[in-house]
Amino acid sequence: MVEKKQKLSHITDSFDVILLVLVKEAEQPLFIKHYTYHDKKAAMHIITEEQLNEWILLGSNRKIFEWLYEAKIIFDRNEYVANLKTELRDFPFNGRKIKIGLEFAKLIRRYVDGKALFESHQFLDAYNYVVHSLHHLARLAVLENGLHPELTVWNQVKQIEPEIYKLYEELVYSEETLEKRLELLFLASEFMIHSRTKMGTGHFLEVLSSREVWLFNEIMSEQELIPYSVDLGVLLEYLIDKHLIDVVNIETKGQGVFHRGYRLNKKLL
Repeated sequence: MVEKKQKLSHITDSFDVILLVLVKEAEQPLFIKHYTYHDKKAAMHIITEEQLNEWILLGSNRKIFEWLYEAKIIFDRNEYVANLKTELRDFPFNGRKIKIGLEFAKLIRRYVDGKALFESHQFLDAYNYVVHSLHHLARLAVLENGLHPELTVWNQVKQIEPEIYKLYEELVYSEETLEKRLELLFLASEFMIHSRTKMGTGHFLEVLSSREVWLFNEIMSEQELIPYSVDLGVLLEYLIDKHLIDVVNIETKGQGVFHRGYRLNKKLL
């Protein structure tokens, strides 16, 4: 049970109480019911274990972390919830490594798309992408430090990585022209991304090292790499550009036409 702590609490989506019911399996991954009692309102969320694990891995429902941190356990079979809360607090290294990889892939996507917009003088759209890329950079810094990024990620980053916080302030509050602000941000971001590439791609490259050469569809279908799918193309091109992955031409029946294969740069093996 998660209770609203203050009058305008964002944590409980304006409800007085959230009842969180975690189940092994159900007909649908998420089932929600709303209730009224006296002058209060409550929401009951029934969530399958698979859906919960997906949210925790992908970070696609950030509120779930706050709910699990704040929740008072009403009933707990086999100490499942207590163990889950301990695991989230301790943040096992393997889970952290995958989350770092996914966050880095999102960062590259936003950075590359934002830079392309900047170079075509679409400054307002580029600004939007830079804000998003700074958010991913901030979340990456929090993950590096063994913590889960929370909804108030900038409060966390202010303590952990003040440099990234200053970049965000410069983008938002600087009196320079928008073009100049973006130009400076792209330069600074490029350095920060470069310095995090080894850490950010550790999980991805580790999975690729299990085979000599991969076709793109094989990478997309690999169980551990499926969560990367949306940002996979951009991430691969970035790693090729940084000489961490080599392109291998594989012959086809068509003369002069090759399948494009990918393998780790042999110097890394």
